Amino acid sequence: MKKVSIIVPVYKVEKYLKRSMDSLVNQTLQDIEIICINDGSPDNCLNMLKDYQEKYPDKVVIIDKKNEGVWKGRYDGIRKATGDYIAFVDSDDYVALDYAEKLYTAAKKTNADITVCGFYRVDTETEHIFSTEMTQYNGKVIDMSKNPEDIISINGAPWNKLFKAKVLKSMKNLEKPPKILDDMMFQLLAYLNVKKIAFIDAALYYYMIRAGSIITTIKQEQIASTQDAMIEIKKIYASNKNGKKLLEIIDDMAFVHFGISLMFRISSDKNCNFSQELKKNRKFLNENFSLWRKSKYLNIGYTLKHKCNFRSAVMKKVYVLHLFRPFLLCYKFMINVLKIDIKW
Repeated sequence: MKKVSIIVPVYKVEKYLKRSMDSLVNQTLQDIEIICINDGSPDNCLNMLKDYQEKYPDKVVIIDKKNEGVWKGRYDGIRKATGDYIAFVDSDDYVALDYAEKLYTAAKKTNADITVCGFYRVDTETEHIFSTEMTQYNGKVIDMSKNPEDIISINGAPWNKLFKAKVLKSMKNLEKPPKILDDMMFQLLAYLNVKKIAFIDAALYYYMIRAGSIITTIKQEQIASTQDAMIEIKKIYASNKNGKKLLEIIDDMAFVHFGISLMFRISSDKNCNFSQELKKNRKFLNENFSLWRKSKYLNIGYTLKHKCNFRSAVMKKVYVLHLFRPFLLCYKFMINVLKIDIKW
């Protein structure tokens, strides 16, 4: 048994893989394993991984498989993992050398099922830091039996988090995984088995933003598959004793990630009819996740009083008042001109 298993999906990242792997094999926490999922990468990634495995045979594990996507790769890694805890690192990103140690120490101290650290959003070419995120909750502990609504404000990616292995090994899978927003849905499935979430203030993860990596075209089949997956997740929650208590939060999460995040991505597609897509988006949310409209967790007064989800509550106002398009213009100006990126 290792203390921490770090799962690294790898596909067409030979330019960035060395930086990522160097940050992992040199972690200050020694008792770890690095499970690299070579997802049928057509470049030199597999040979690079073999070099690391030869140099660090006690740390590096390789799963070489045909290309099936990051969703399947993560589940393959979870099955292989022997650590008490499991982390995820994208192979074009990298982490601080004490990433595993600080998360592991906090997890053991708090007995949290998930421990969350901060992260930087960084331009790959210039190394400009767009933003530092998830560092404002230092010492905060979410008790899922008391304040589960606080998960709405957690970023929807697994890579700045340490999970108890038993949480992920007992997690349900989706028969048809989503083609986009898969990080967020993976996390939703994990939340079903979680009782406590803890936070540390250190920013330990470097999330790299590559020029041209932002999705500028989205196919209708991608949207459809993602909507179907979210509906399936809601059914899983509805059939679960603990999940039934979280259905209002699931609807709120659907709004945040479909109403805001997905629509932002769609707005980058110059070939789409944004007004039409926005109408379809509203219809989807209202028919399948209608609780978001009257949810107290997205009420500005409630969020100010409880000091959580304020940005999401503001975005709800923007959305229902049909101000989403002018908001997007201002937001893109911040990103492209001011070089400031705040994730909503």
